[in-house]
Amino acid sequence: MSDRLSALADAGVSIWLDDLSRERIETGNLAALVQDSSVVGVTTNPSIFAAALAEGERYDAQVRELVAEGTDVDRAVFALTTTDVRQAADVLKPVADATGGKDGWVSIEVPPGLAFKTDETAEAAQELWKAVDRHNVMIKIPGTTEGLPAITQTLGSGISVNVTLIFGLPRYRQVMEAYVAGLELARDNGHDLSTIHSVASFFVSRVDTEIDKRLEAAGATDLQGKAGVANARLAYQAFEEFFTGPRWEALAAAGANRQRPLWASTGVKNPDYRDTMYVADLVVEDTVNTMPEKTMQAFADHGEVVGDAVRPHYDDARAVLQAVADAGVDYDDVIAQLEKEGVDKFVTSWDELLETVQGQLDGAKG
Repeated sequence: MSDRLSALADAGVSIWLDDLSRERIETGNLAALVQDSSVVGVTTNPSIFAAALAEGERYDAQVRELVAEGTDVDRAVFALTTTDVRQAADVLKPVADATGGKDGWVSIEVPPGLAFKTDETAEAAQELWKAVDRHNVMIKIPGTTEGLPAITQTLGSGISVNVTLIFGLPRYRQVMEAYVAGLELARDNGHDLSTIHSVASFFVSRVDTEIDKRLEAAGATDLQGKAGVANARLAYQAFEEFFTGPRWEALAAAGANRQRPLWASTGVKNPDYRDTMYVADLVVEDTVNTMPEKTMQAFADHGEVVGDAVRPHYDDARAVLQAVADAGVDYDDVIAQLEKEGVDKFVTSWDELLETVQGQLDGAKG
């Protein structure tokens, strides 16, 4: 067991692996990470599935079965990815049982092309939930304007949700509002609120990547590499402030769980930055950090946990974002661009995934 990862977990950070493949599952690698590296959850996205299916021969048998059944490429992707998530959920089930459902989750995303379509997103979430057929699966829904009512509707039907692609503080507050509205709907629909969980995936490194470019152009390089962490720290402050008061207390009394912040995009994009900065600088209780394995290994090797790295720094975080604004960087424009780019990147990855699977189907036919 990694002492550094154990210390991270002891500080209240749930370590989720931002990767999945059938090879990880079938070789026992995922189970080993759960046992030895404090991994208590898994997140996936179209990029992850595209890489896994492009490289893995372990999908060949199922691909041949799908060809024999006459399955088209869209349904083949659905079958292959939901199979992986179902099997991973089985690996994580003991964690879900041991933590009372706090952890042990595996996330699978609705097709990214639906990010701006409310009804279709909600329908896709229901279909994924039924196909995986495991209680410890979270359906990932983008936190776009159109995604917000789909989030509420999905939660209202008793399905746990991972809200993804959150970059800015105003949108994050809307996501928390959508979550509470979903819990109220679930309560009215007769669901047990204690069984519904959610995380809000707040992206970190991509914020620095975009803001750093603009700071470079503005000649304010002394501020580079600071905005992503500052933004996330203020998101945690918003989380603390939101889940209080009579409205939340009524839901909590009915068994509701708070929607935890999940730090996403925590692999460092700039090689000049510390490779553990988006983990070490965001250590605080009641959070999730979903990491690529490279980042997890780096933290296991030399990451440090030095108390609460978030709450004492709210004033500093506000000062950083103010300095960035004073340098001429438009925060709202940055966030809007990142959301659009985030959806576009996932759509591109989804298209690559479809192309890869179509090639496999064609090869199996031959």
